[in-house]
Amino acid sequence: MHPIQSIIENYKSGQHIGIFSNCSANEYVLRAVMRRCKREGVSALIEATANQVNQEGGYTGQTPEEFYNWCHELAKNEGFDPKNLILGGDHLGPLTWSKLPEDEAMANAETLINDYVLAGFTKIHIDTSMRLGSDDKTKPLSNEVIAKRGAKLCAVAEKAFTERKNQHKDAVAPIYIVGSEVPIPGGAQEHEELSVTGKDECIATIAEFLSAFKDAGLSEVWERVVAVVVQPGVEFGEDDVDVYDSEKAKELCSVLSSDKLVFEGHSTDYQPRPSLRELVRDGIIILKVGPALTFALREALFALESIEKVLLAGKGKELSKFSEVLETVMLEKPNNWNSHYHGDEHKLKINRAFGFSDRARYYLPEQAVADSIETLVSNLSSPIPLPILSQFLPLQYARVRDGELKNAVDDIILDKIGDCIDDYIYAVK
Repeated sequence: MHPIQSIIENYKSGQHIGIFSNCSANEYVLRAVMRRCKREGVSALIEATANQVNQEGGYTGQTPEEFYNWCHELAKNEGFDPKNLILGGDHLGPLTWSKLPEDEAMANAETLINDYVLAGFTKIHIDTSMRLGSDDKTKPLSNEVIAKRGAKLCAVAEKAFTERKNQHKDAVAPIYIVGSEVPIPGGAQEHEELSVTGKDECIATIAEFLSAFKDAGLSEVWERVVAVVVQPGVEFGEDDVDVYDSEKAKELCSVLSSDKLVFEGHSTDYQPRPSLRELVRDGIIILKVGPALTFALREALFALESIEKVLLAGKGKELSKFSEVLETVMLEKPNNWNSHYHGDEHKLKINRAFGFSDRARYYLPEQAVADSIETLVSNLSSPIPLPILSQFLPLQYARVRDGELKNAVDDIILDKIGDCIDDYIYAVK
């Protein structure tokens, strides 16, 4: 049995437990997740999205097999038991090729999902919710079309699993997440008032997918469809967060009382601890988080840059100029932020650096930005004086003071990200 299936069984038996899903390909974030999960004795679920990692390399430059191997190498270096590492594929479908006609887009999607399953990813979110180049742009995509395309991709995934099992006898069968009301990968472009997924809409979606799976000869596989993506009323924008309201989601969550499925919640970033726990209690037991983790990383880097200036400015040492370099590169390559941030030039500058949407995360791998981070870390290779650490990173200061945290810049960065991870561990345990 897949470990997530075990979690769901325990939830259905009355234990309000769940799992959080880290949707990031940043090394600092992945290491922080593994450290916190190791300390707390919980599984680490890491998911790559179709535009991050695919057969063409995605924006990380990694194929599914390369990302899988890299994550296992990080786990080895962190002393994290690979048996507790779960890898998933998020938004697997024709998203990256949505401008192409259906035949071409779906052919690419089939290769994508085949490569993920063959590489060893076992949590598969099938996302066929987007219109393709040959679809009628004047009409919304029907649940029937979405479900049929999803079942087609699931059949490809099952064939790939059979091939993998022939090579790895202990291979775990993949579980699937479906749903037609799927938030846009990477975060909303316009932060509008949210509507919670309707109960009838959710029931219709489940029925349509079940029918499509039966028609595709996948009735037995339906037992491994474990969750539906819904909108429970959580989202975030440039500078505000829609906090979960259990009462508003009550009717939607009543669907789960008579079904084996649970819900998967996207965009749960920045939710308060009590809200995260309420989400799990109500059946949204797979909590996806990504931007909040790289937001915490960016906070750590900005704080460390301030420390660097205090310690080294005027001493003839080349400074990292991290925030300045980041802003320069974001202005040179605006495509990853200009449709997400709004306002005058002053507001745009603030959002590029501090916005909850955290579009800055797309620029951390850029060579100039990566080089500035490397310079920053190198410049702070000696222990940071405690009064200065207290000024800029007070929580990390307290842990260093109490002997709980090593006074080393790498450990401090990972611990700062870990503060965000702690909220999710609190919610799912």
